[in-house]
Amino acid sequence: MEKEGFTVINAEGLILGRMSSIIAKRLLKGEKIVVINAEKAVISGKRKSKVTEAKKFLEVGHPGKGPFHYRRPDRILRRTVRGMLPYKQPKGKQAYKRLKVFIGLPEELKNVEMETIEEAQAKRLTCPYFTLGEFAKEIGWSSE
Repeated sequence: MEKEGFTVINAEGLILGRMSSIIAKRLLKGEKIVVINAEKAVISGKRKSKVTEAKKFLEVGHPGKGPFHYRRPDRILRRTVRGMLPYKQPKGKQAYKRLKVFIGLPEELKNVEMETIEEAQAKRLTCPYFTLGEFAKEIGWSSE
């Protein structure tokens, strides 16, 4: 991974949808973004209803032909950002290629300065919420 010219965003305690929309806008402007701690991002709403909705959605499609439904937190976050990009157009494809998402903190990014997105903080939520890692485990992701 190149060391210069990218922004590292710590997803810990950030609301998935708000964070994704802000990241999508920044990607379209040409910024390279690396997201760490994807499993610590939060989803707002009641766990049971979100998991039921996701499990119903997982039944759609064919394993070989798609649509493909990811269960890993980093893939879910990446797919959420993709949904906010015009990924079928060249500018959207290029923007999507500038995004990297990791579970946890990779060794090569230990000493890099990280930033957070203030508008996406989960502290502002008054409704129930849970982490993306918990959600992924509920829908069938095993961390090993």
